[in-house]
Amino acid sequence: MPVPRNTKTLGTKQPRAGKVGTVTENGKSEKEESCQAKRSPSSPQGGPKKRSAFGDITNAHKSQTVMGKKETVKAGPRKVQKAPVVLGVVKNNEINLKKSMKKTPLTETPAEPKKVPVPEKPVPVQIPTVEDIDKEQLSDPYASAEYAKEIFDYMREREEKFVLPNYMEKQPDISGDMRAILVDWMVEVQENFELNHETLYLAVKLVDHYLVEVVSMRDKLQLIGSTAILIASKFEERCPPCVDDFLYICDDAYKREELIAMEMSILRTLKFDINIPIPYRFLRRFAKTPTLEYYSGYCSQDLHPLVKRLNFLLTYQPHDKLKAVRTKYSHRVFFEVAKATPMDMLKLEEILKS
Repeated sequence: MPVPRNTKTLGTKQPRAGKVGTVTENGKSEKEESCQAKRSPSSPQGGPKKRSAFGDITNAHKSQTVMGKKETVKAGPRKVQKAPVVLGVVKNNEINLKKSMKKTPLTETPAEPKKVPVPEKPVPVQIPTVEDIDKEQLSDPYASAEYAKEIFDYMREREEKFVLPNYMEKQPDISGDMRAILVDWMVEVQENFELNHETLYLAVKLVDHYLVEVVSMRDKLQLIGSTAILIASKFEERCPPCVDDFLYICDDAYKREELIAMEMSILRTLKFDINIPIPYRFLRRFAKTPTLEYYSGYCSQDLHPLVKRLNFLLTYQPHDKLKAVRTKYSHRVFFEVAKATPMDMLKLEEILKS
C-alpha cells in the first residue's frame, strides 16, 4: 500500500516483543506504523533482500553502541529505513537491467556501410554504329586482319620504349645537317626501288637508334643508311632488294663484306628488336573511315600541340640541297602537303579553340 510522504518506510515484519519502537514525526510509535505499513505477500517488490553494496541497517540488535560507534549486526527481523529501500529498488533495477542486457545485449545501430563505387564496365560499341575497317582485308593472308586490333594495341604500348634522345651531342664527326642529307638520299632510294613507305620510315628509325648507341664517322654514314634500308626491306617488303642492289645504289663505295658486317652490327646493337612503331603504320589504319577517333584512341584536342608544331615547320625556307623530301610530298598522291601555306598562329589558335 502507498506510504505517506512524511513517514519513514518500515520493514515487512514486526519487531520482537519487548523492544521499544522508535517514534515517528507524527508521534505515533514505530510499532503501530509497522502494522499499517506491513506488505502483503503478493507485494510487487517481494520480501526484503540483502544488498551487500549498502549493508544491513537495523535498530533491532540487543546491544547498541553510543555516540556514533558502529552497531553489531545480527540476523533477525530488521527494520528498513526509507533511504535503503529506495536505494535498494534502484539497485534492483540496475541488476535486472544488467541481466536483461546479458540476455539481449544492447547493440548500436550499425552504421550504414560505405558504398564502394563499382567501376563502370566499358560500354561495348555496337557493331552497326562502328564500321569494321579490317573486313576488306580478311582475305589477305599478309594483312593478318583477324589480329589487327591486338597488334595495334601492342604497338601502341611499345611506343614509349623507342623515344629518341638528342644523340648528336655525343657524335663528334656527325651533325644534324649530315643526317638531313642522309635522309634525303634514303627517300630517293625508296622511290627508285618502289618500296613501301613503312620501309623508309623504319629505316630512318633504325639509323637513329643505332647512332644513339654507337659513335660513328661521317664516311660510314651512307653505309649505315643503306644497310638500314636493307634490314627494313626484309622486315616490311614481300620481295626485298638483294645486297647487290644496295652496293649498286651506293655506287660501289662499299664492299659486300662491309654491308653484311654493318647489318650484323645494327642488329646486335639493337638486340634484334627492330619492330619499332612508326606513325605511318598507325595512319594507314586509322585513315580508312570516319571512325578515326574510335580506332586511334585520340580525340582532336590531343592533336592540338602537334598541329602547332607541324604548322611551325612549314615556316622554314626550303633547302636547295634537300629536294627529295619536298618533291615527294609536293605530289598530289600526298595531297601536296609540302606546298601548304603555314597559317597565322593566332588564327590557328582560334580554330583549335572552336
